[in-house]
Amino acid sequence: MTDCLAARVIRAIRSVVGPESSPLHEPVFAGNEWQYLKECIDTGNVASQGRFLEIFEDQIRAVTGAGHVVAVASGTAALHIALKLADVGEGDEVLVPALTFVATANAVTYCGAVPHFVECEDRTLGIDAELLKYHLVNNTEMRDGRCINRHTGRVIKALVPVHVFGHPADLDGLCDLARDFCISVVEDAAEGLGSLFRGRHLGTFGLVGVLSFNGNKIITTGNGGAILTDCATIADQARHIATTAKVAHRWEYKHDQIGYNYRLPNMNAALGCAQIEQLPELVKAKRNLYGKYLAAFQQVDEVELLAEPSKAKSNYWLQAIRLRNGSTKDFNKILEVGNDLGYQLRPIWTPLHQLIAFSECPRASLSTAENLGQSIINLPSTPHLGSI
Repeated sequence: MTDCLAARVIRAIRSVVGPESSPLHEPVFAGNEWQYLKECIDTGNVASQGRFLEIFEDQIRAVTGAGHVVAVASGTAALHIALKLADVGEGDEVLVPALTFVATANAVTYCGAVPHFVECEDRTLGIDAELLKYHLVNNTEMRDGRCINRHTGRVIKALVPVHVFGHPADLDGLCDLARDFCISVVEDAAEGLGSLFRGRHLGTFGLVGVLSFNGNKIITTGNGGAILTDCATIADQARHIATTAKVAHRWEYKHDQIGYNYRLPNMNAALGCAQIEQLPELVKAKRNLYGKYLAAFQQVDEVELLAEPSKAKSNYWLQAIRLRNGSTKDFNKILEVGNDLGYQLRPIWTPLHQLIAFSECPRASLSTAENLGQSIINLPSTPHLGSI
């Protein structure tokens, strides 16, 4: 039975991908990448100053509708600064989904804070607002307008919704909950460029949001990220901190606080400019690919293809299947057979509370995250697979 299920899953994948090996995701360079990069080389503007950096930030602002955008060296750097600007500091706690890439929790620790892991929804894979409310009601109390963990005595300073694989989390419920408990929302939309919730772009619902342009994202700058906010003061602070907190002067090196060398180089921004020009076509290809996989898996009853939630439009950054009632043996066999054949199938991340570095962190009951960790498999998702 295990071999039979694995074989049927692989047949469905092959009907979409073809017989050749396929990576999980690779970038598509089909626009002005060479032209823009050559300009950087010809002019020598390859570092953190140059016209493409400003253009790229303007392009992101136009796509997302954010009031202000600051481009930085990585999505993790963006999240680190975003958390600091949400006043997350030493000894605070930050509510983080157990089912996310490790960078989300790493950024919390960079601030000296502690990740507090919470449960995800089976449907969206994002944080479950109803279960989080139950957890907060039963484990926290309000003191002087602050949410306090009764068990640790620490302030719960921020909530980080993550939009897994580009599928929007329940932002209605999560933003309402954060407001009720006086917790700042720092939105991790690293995977969500081109995704909308109620017609509004991800990353624009909280105090601050972040995007990632890593090499495997829907567009790439090689590495890179962006901070989104509607607050001019926060944007100015982000830009300052990300540029080593250097005070502007024609020749002096003065720094008025601890800063970071986090600004995105102009050369990477040039690549991003060419990439974001192609974003509508890339999102269309991703959504077409979902349709192809949906048809291919119609006859595999034990498997469900993850779909965008209601009230949302997803970029379908990574396609994923969920084993409805599969065993660990089924799960591992599909991964083994697929990778042996050259299809780069990948499991979802190990739930973060199961990693040694975070095993002692506070957490809610996480049975759904644990079950999903053994049932979600990502499929080859390069945009050209969705071409018509």
